[in-house]
Formats: sequence, C-alpha cells, structure tokens
Amino acid sequence: MTYTLLARCPKTGEVGIGIATYSICVGLYCNGLRGNVGAAMTQAFVNQGNNTLALNLLAQGFSPAHVLDELKANDPDAEYRQIAIIGHDGQAVGYSGAKTRAWSGHVVGDGYVSMGNVLAGKHVVEAMARAYEAASAESFDRRLLGAIEAGRDAGGQVGNEGHLTERSAAVRVFGEHDHAELDLRVDLHDRAVDELRRAFEEYELYRGYYRDRGKDPRNAISQAEFVARLARKEAAQ
Repeated sequence: MTYTLLARCPKTGEVGIGIATYSICVGLYCNGLRGNVGAAMTQAFVNQGNNTLALNLLAQGFSPAHVLDELKANDPDAEYRQIAIIGHDGQAVGYSGAKTRAWSGHVVGDGYVSMGNVLAGKHVVEAMARAYEAASAESFDRRLLGAIEAGRDAGGQVGNEGHLTERSAAVRVFGEHDHAELDLRVDLHDRAVDELRRAFEEYELYRGYYRDRGKDPRNAISQAEFVARLARKEAAQ
C-alpha cells in the first residue's frame, strides 16, 4: 500500500526518493540512497537489508540488473517484495513480486522507477512517471514531491474496503556529500502528502539561511531575526 518514485537527476547526479503510504513512519525505511553510488528501495513486505546490500553491490561496480538478481537470490521471500534499483549512471531496474498485493507494478523510465502496490491501478504509477518527466525544468526535489502528489491525485491506494489515505510520506535526496541534501518526512498525519508539501515549502524559505550560517557563523544573524525578516517580507507582499 505504497507508491514511490526513485530517481537519479541527470543534471546534478543526485539520487532521491518520493514516497507515500498508508503505513506510518515510511521515511525510516528509505535508507537506500548514497551519493555517487546509486539508490535502492524495497517495499510491500519490507526488507531493509536489501537496500544496504544493493548499495554495497553498486559501490563495487555491479550493474542494477545484476544487483537485482543478487537480491532475489539472497531472499527466500523475494516474491513478496517490490524493488527498484538505480545505478550512479542512471541505469534503472524494477521488480514487483508475484505475491505483492494488487494492484502492484512498476514503470521504468530514463533514470527512474515509478512503482506501487495496493493501488487503484496501473494509472497511478503512470501518472507519477508523467509528472516526473513533465517537470524536467524544476528542481529534483520538487519533481519527486510532484510525482507523489500526482500518484495521490490519480487515485493512490485502494484496499479491500476502498480508498486508503496517505498517513506518511517522505522526500529524501543525496548528492556528493555523505549527509542528505534534503530529508523531509511526515510520520503520521491524515493528509501526509499535503503536510509534506507544507513542510517542504516552509523549509525552502529557511534552506539558504541554514546553509549560509554554517559557512559563516561569525556573521550569521539569529534565527529569531531571520524569522522576523520573513514575517516583514510576507507582510509587505
């Protein structure tokens, strides 16, 4: 009961994930991102160890297709998993196990995988793929967030008793550093994708300030003053 867009940005080389689900705390399980190496995500019936193993194999130079074969061979319950893997050069592969819950499937595009399970239908992952491709002029993180919004708007998750709301969501991006370039998550909310958008837009206002005060702490203004300046700017608009 999850839908995901895993991708590598062809402009920046960053790797990232946009994900939304009825399950809670989904950001905890998005540990398969490593700058200059690639990205991996296992969902449906989660096996977090897959993500770490995939990154380690990618770092050794194995192709995403080979890594996927290794993950399946190493997991007796592979048919319950849904997996996406992207290499440092944008090669992408996807897998939807036969025992993941319907509708389950994926679309592989140029440098990305759109996948999901317990969805309203294939059109959900197709809508995510279209949204991601159509937003090529936007920043990578906005493309990821826009993709999961498109998945939600296309019908999102549908279980045996009808539509399932998104209770957690996350956008994570890694680049050339060991730390994340962006790590935003909503762990429990009845409109998690909307709440993630709200947090994203608010953080965008602070992003440059947080970066600059770390680079030049001696001349950085206080956060209280920064907030006051934001308020004055908004009032003047």
